[in-house]
Amino acid sequence: MPIPFSRQILIAVAVMFGAVTQASAQDDPRSYVLATAQEGGTYYPVGVALAVLSTIHLVGPHGVSVEAVISGGSIDNLRMMREGEAHFGTMEVQSGVWARDGTGPFEEAGPQDNLRAISMLWPDVEHFLLNTSLVDTGTIADLAGLEARGFAMGPLGSGTEYINDVLFENLGFDYESWGMVFQSYDQSVQALQDGSIAGVNIGSGIGVSSVTHALTEMGELLTLLSVTDEQAEQMDGGRGILATTLIPPGTYPGIEAPVQTITLPNFLAVNADVPEEDVYQFTRTVFENLEYLCEVHQAACAMSVEGAQLGLPVDLHPGAARYFEEVAQ
Repeated sequence: MPIPFSRQILIAVAVMFGAVTQASAQDDPRSYVLATAQEGGTYYPVGVALAVLSTIHLVGPHGVSVEAVISGGSIDNLRMMREGEAHFGTMEVQSGVWARDGTGPFEEAGPQDNLRAISMLWPDVEHFLLNTSLVDTGTIADLAGLEARGFAMGPLGSGTEYINDVLFENLGFDYESWGMVFQSYDQSVQALQDGSIAGVNIGSGIGVSSVTHALTEMGELLTLLSVTDEQAEQMDGGRGILATTLIPPGTYPGIEAPVQTITLPNFLAVNADVPEEDVYQFTRTVFENLEYLCEVHQAACAMSVEGAQLGLPVDLHPGAARYFEEVAQ
């Protein structure tokens, strides 16, 4: 079972107080910021867990602390890292590709040359939710009938917004006529409940709390749409990034049969100028505590040393590379 947020925060605060004396003994304490996303997704709870781990394992012996902060998600995290507001960030691989190449939302800013990778994370599972009154085929094709009923695209300027743009454009949807709104996942679920919107895509790790809440509160009034193989291929647009997966029965209230959807990979990024030793210790701490991260959120159970470097959009940071070289011996 995921650890409640209130408990995570209490643990973090308690440990911080216990570590103050140890940290004060460090000659050169370093404090870093990890940009995550809004509450209601996966980046934030796992980010808080990473901050807790850094407090427990890194503050005393190494003088390194990491603070997890709420943000607008992948695109905002990259902006924060570029502008020196954050040092680490969780993000979609596609957002990393855009930043690396200076394309998409980063065309004006140009390539983000300071971007490095620590590890692949878990795949984002795309949850397309639609008011059941508009459902015909039960697949994502039903979104074409939204008209102006309202669809939540994610926070304005977020990776979710840009990803939705690409997916819906590849499907040939006239999504700009849907009455788009730009808000967090939790806000979108509330909007579904009060009827101000009729659909949302929540891209997050499997078992995400906002989808659980939506289906608990709305029951049969809300449908989790499936994605066919043909639709997935069309949505990918030849990029080779998307994959299909099955959401198992029982993952969410009322889901009694597998639902096929698409996934997008995520990774943990860091700025190149963060010292090698600090990134090494942080990477080591992450992978020596995967069981704890899995307890915090089931999406993190997909993380592994074996898959850590598969599909990274940018070069590994030397500190992370050093850790993976050690465990491979």
